[in-house]
Amino acid sequence: MAANPIVHIELSAVDLQSAGKFYGDLFGWTVKPFAGSDYLTFEAPPGPGGGFNVVDKEHKRGEIIPYIQVDDIEAVLAKIVAHGGKTIREKSEIPGEGHFGIFEDPSGNRVGLFSG
Repeated sequence: MAANPIVHIELSAVDLQSAGKFYGDLFGWTVKPFAGSDYLTFEAPPGPGGGFNVVDKEHKRGEIIPYIQVDDIEAVLAKIVAHGGKTIREKSEIPGEGHFGIFEDPSGNRVGLFSG
């Protein structure tokens, strides 16, 4: 079985710029906009890095979404459903980066999948 490390973490923020400045100033993370979106990414060496989502109807205040590296998002989502979880976001493209999907486990936690 292949290793499936956590490769990306998303934090929700009311104000992306303030959140980026807070973590950048506090921990020295490199924070930058993701082209073509209102999303900010961060690098937290040695990793994993991640990004900031705007708090909205999809992203709750205080929510943290870890992303797990997988080889086949569709196959893993099917397994998740078979084990009592549910698909929140089908496999979707991240231009120039890869693909992601989001599921909810039986306890209600939202977790992402990434391939790329």
